[in-house]
Amino acid sequence: MQRTILSPATLPPAALDELKDWLAITTTAEDPPLERLLHASLDLCEGFTGQMPLETACEEILPASGNWQGLATSPVQAITAVEAIAPDGTRSPLAPERMAIDLDFAGGARVRVARSPALVRIAVRFIGGIAPDWATLPAALRHGIVRLAAELYRDRTSAGGPHTPPAAVTALWRPWCKTRLV
Repeated sequence: MQRTILSPATLPPAALDELKDWLAITTTAEDPPLERLLHASLDLCEGFTGQMPLETACEEILPASGNWQGLATSPVQAITAVEAIAPDGTRSPLAPERMAIDLDFAGGARVRVARSPALVRIAVRFIGGIAPDWATLPAALRHGIVRLAAELYRDRTSAGGPHTPPAAVTALWRPWCKTRLV
């Protein structure tokens, strides 16, 4: 699976305000790095829970197959387009009669296409994410994202390797984890 973010989730000023309140920062001098930490925390939240927190326009490239293939991103709100990718890389919309799309109640999505020798790969464009915006993101996820960004900000000068999210954050996110078989 190769996923591309076509338009990243937008964080409103309220998200930055929540983080600055948590850190007791009243100036705007730290805003750019704090915004980057919030985006990093969104990514870490997805990595931990297996679910994209905020709605984002994405694309996944899959091999063309007559078998059902699931998208790796979850939850999927809508599939907006499926394109055929020819061996030379050119793209063309796939006719509806040449494909089938299935969205399940748990946010999973899968596609299958009628195979042809000229069809090697497909591009599936979709909207994925739990909530359409920051205000409607479940409080536990939102608070965990803010707390993790604050932790990353406080820990910015320490040397060392990658850290796991603090227990307080994982406790907030654990109910949102999807079970994954490896």
